Amino acid sequence: MGKSKKLPQKLLTDTELEMMRVLWMRTEGTVHDVLEGLPTERKLAYTSVSTILRILEQKGVLDSRKDGRGHIYFPKLDKKEYELRSLGHLMRNVFGGEPAHLVSRLLELKGLDEAELKTIRSLLESKGK
Repeated sequence: MGKSKKLPQKLLTDTELEMMRVLWMRTEGTVHDVLEGLPTERKLAYTSVSTILRILEQKGVLDSRKDGRGHIYFPKLDKKEYELRSLGHLMRNVFGGEPAHLVSRLLELKGLDEAELKTIRSLLESKGK
């Protein structure tokens, strides 16, 4: 899956993102597969999931191939690419383009254990080289 310049630049809705997470994890799936991959407390009808997957396909985020009477959906949008896009949006629009403020709030939000802090330090050190 290469990057496509025609993919939409808008962020996904929460529900769209929920379904994309399932497909990113599975690499492809049917409407039933997506339904099974959603949290058990998430009660969505088959038709709702089918409609949202078709919307994602129309947006160019997913593609599909015919399989019998149904379709198998697979991501056209790479997960890492979407994570970077989302993080850039957050940094620009919430943190005024200041990465240090974003990192500072992240550290306040979640109590990081020593192993996580060590990993973050290591990432920062390797980025500086």
